[in-house]
Amino acid sequence: MVTKLRYSIIIFLFCVSIYSQSKSFKESYSKQDFMIEMRDGTKLYTVVYAPNDNSETYPFLITRTPYSSGPYEKGKFRNFPEYLTNEKFIFVYQDVRGKYMSEGNFIDMRPYIPNKTGKEIDEASDTYDTIEWLINNIANNNGKAGIYGISYPGFYSAMALNESHPALKAVSPQAPIADWFIGDDMHHNGAFTLSLSYVFFSSFGVNRPEPTPSRNTRIVELTGDSYNYFLNIGSLKNVNDKYFFNSISFWNDFTKHGCYDEYWQSLNTLNHFNYVAPAVMTVGGWYDGEDLYGALNTYKTIEKKNPQTNNILVMGPWSHGGWARGDGSTFGDDKFNSNTSEYYQNNLELKFFQYYLKEKGDSNFPEASIFETGTNKWNNFSEWPPKNSELVDYYLCGNGKIIDSKAKSSINFTEYISDPQKPVPYTAKFHRTGTMYNKTYMNEDQRFASSRPDVISFESVKLTEQITLAGSIEVELYVSTSGTDSDWIVKVIDVYPDSLTEVYSEGTTMANYQMLVRAEIMRGKFRNSFEKPEPFTPNEVTKVKFSLNDVNHTFLKGHKIMVQIQSSWFPLFDRNPQTFCNIYNAEEKDFQKATQRVYHTSEYPSKVVFRVLDK
Repeated sequence: MVTKLRYSIIIFLFCVSIYSQSKSFKESYSKQDFMIEMRDGTKLYTVVYAPNDNSETYPFLITRTPYSSGPYEKGKFRNFPEYLTNEKFIFVYQDVRGKYMSEGNFIDMRPYIPNKTGKEIDEASDTYDTIEWLINNIANNNGKAGIYGISYPGFYSAMALNESHPALKAVSPQAPIADWFIGDDMHHNGAFTLSLSYVFFSSFGVNRPEPTPSRNTRIVELTGDSYNYFLNIGSLKNVNDKYFFNSISFWNDFTKHGCYDEYWQSLNTLNHFNYVAPAVMTVGGWYDGEDLYGALNTYKTIEKKNPQTNNILVMGPWSHGGWARGDGSTFGDDKFNSNTSEYYQNNLELKFFQYYLKEKGDSNFPEASIFETGTNKWNNFSEWPPKNSELVDYYLCGNGKIIDSKAKSSINFTEYISDPQKPVPYTAKFHRTGTMYNKTYMNEDQRFASSRPDVISFESVKLTEQITLAGSIEVELYVSTSGTDSDWIVKVIDVYPDSLTEVYSEGTTMANYQMLVRAEIMRGKFRNSFEKPEPFTPNEVTKVKFSLNDVNHTFLKGHKIMVQIQSSWFPLFDRNPQTFCNIYNAEEKDFQKATQRVYHTSEYPSKVVFRVLDK
């Protein structure tokens, strides 16, 4: 009863605060909606919230979205963050073509068309045409526009950088999708993100025949726990045979493309950004289980191709879009001892738009504003990854240890059996099928995995001084499999001292806690080429090399560094049958047990390579 009462009070206070903010916003702003015509004649639904104070002019702050620009009713206002509404912008929301109230056909990650002619369109041209209309038709604008958005809207923000409108001065792609085969929320190194993609496209991918203010209805019932739900589906080909029935056109399309062919390459935004004029602030979260790759590599690509551009990076201790959806003071069992979201909003995002859209303040932004986990502090770097770092090799040993010199063990390999009928779960938490994935898996205690016979671990001695990692982690494994294909998952883990008495959320002490720092999967058949997959020769030693996304993490004195290796990570990723085939079309008979070996000799020195910060 006390818990229910407390919950009711929290909800009441939250509603009061939202109502108060909304009421104040409604008194200060007016709302209009328009159907803006694009160059091909298609009209896009656009809603404009403009300050009622006409004593000065204001810049546009635009979000283009496939997730609805509602509320669509007259007199009902969208909520905007107070730190932005107080500054006063002309807020613009637009339904992208083919979604909600906009005309046209929707295409997932619509490919960019360089050197367009006539009525050719893409997301860059739709943004250009929208800004052109706004500048010429909305009163009291100052001739400048910015665009920002999280996730898919982050993709639309990034695409606005290609052949951008002269009035576009500031762009903030936040958790942007960049490459749906290599690193973002559909595939990692060719391995398919099963639970996330299935749940997402079972509603988002439903065809919308005509403009509507209503969201799509999900075509499947999502019940029970995710692990068993997806295990019961069986082979991926059963999705269409028994669940989707070929009704999701994008699912039908991508399952025809089992390697990184022209289809996937055309969706890769990183192939572009060849001339970027606006200032750019790319934002990401260290615990983003969807588009961590997109944020890091959008920044890096723009930096490499456009050294003249004002291009900055922000990385904080957040999940997907967490900087706009909470205070960022905790994630999972980790506590950061500050409101990291407020720090970002007031010191970075607001000042970025103030300067480039209103000429307020100065342009003295750090090149990279990076939150360091482990020590829980913000760092400013003049470049990312930072200059003052060096690559350090850590070798896997036959006695379950990792050391900074090549192994001299008489044990040649560590072995385990991978059974696709009993895949290793990616989380110990109950994961309800309809929630796509458990977001806190990104720093979850890995002791549930350490106890499994199909997971192998290598651990350092207790650190006598702290070690700070800053940048990507490289993996170089020498492995063999008795099958003809295999996934290789590598986790880097911070092992807490056994003397800790602090209690975390479920009543267990932090002693010996194995906090996940970073992990990645590599679909083995793509080890040499994503375009041309190759089978493994059974039981033959083979090099598998890949990268883990960047980190900025400190392993404190008295902690240990652990590396875990396994061959399934379910149902976050689909099961590899462990036979060489197009996994989208695999039959049940293709799923076979395999004996996996990781070698650690002077001839086959498996290792991880850390970029260690020199402090």
